[in-house]
Formats: sequence, structure tokens, C-alpha cells
Amino acid sequence: MPTLATNRQARFNYKILETYEAGIVLAGHEVKSVKNGHISLKGSYVTIKNQEAWLVNAQISPYQPKNMPKDYEPTNSRKLLLHKDEIKALVGKTKQKGLTLVPLRVYTKHSIVKLEFGLGQGKRKTDKRETIKKREAEKRIGRALRQRG
Repeated sequence: MPTLATNRQARFNYKILETYEAGIVLAGHEVKSVKNGHISLKGSYVTIKNQEAWLVNAQISPYQPKNMPKDYEPTNSRKLLLHKDEIKALVGKTKQKGLTLVPLRVYTKHSIVKLEFGLGQGKRKTDKRETIKKREAEKRIGRALRQRG
């Protein structure tokens, strides 16, 4: 499954409790653009309205800017394809305090564009500092092992 885009800030800002997979409803030119990697998940989120899941604020750049429809908006909300029981479970879980749905990555599965999103709990500043300290310690250990070997 080749990954087309990742939301690198998601795992830093949120503690991911569960992950889900959903299809995305896209127009033909949007599919081509996404498969070329012209998608950004930075600042995007998943919301549920009227028993439907939506990807909000994801940026999909035009595939061929000169041939785009005049009313094309790169940050339009895009519908996600999920089973009704999954949506009901997500509604119940997002009602809890501090839980939100965060897009993690976009990838292809059997030539179909999929979105992996997670149920995330926001990290506090101290948790983020701990993450940075762990990362730095792992880098130091890796450097020390490489210098010895």
C-alpha cells in the first residue's frame, strides 16, 4: 500500500487510541492529483454530520490547473465512505471529552484511494516535551552505536 501523504503533526499533537480506514469520494481529476501526491492533510480533520463522515480542510491541488472547473475549491469537504455502524460508534466516542478524529495518512489499496484516520486525544505540552526527549535520546543512542561499529 503506497502512502501518498501523511499528517506528521497528528501523532505529535495527539495520542492515537484507535485507527479506522475509509474510502474518499473524489472526482476523476482529484484522484489523479492525489495519486501524484498533490494532497496535504495539514490542518485537516474528520467530522460527522447527518450520519455521514466528512474530511474537512484537506488541500488537493489541481491536477492540470488550466483545465480545472471554474468553481473548483481545493479545500472542499469530501465525504468519507464508512459503514453506518462504524459511524454510530464514532459518534459515541467523539462525544467523550477531549477526543477528536484526526486524519493520519492517505494511501492506495488495490488502486482505490483510502484515508486512515484515528481517534485522538490531545496531548498536553509536557507530553509533547517527553516525546521530543525520547526522540533525541534515540538519536543519541543510534549515533553512539554507529560510531562504535
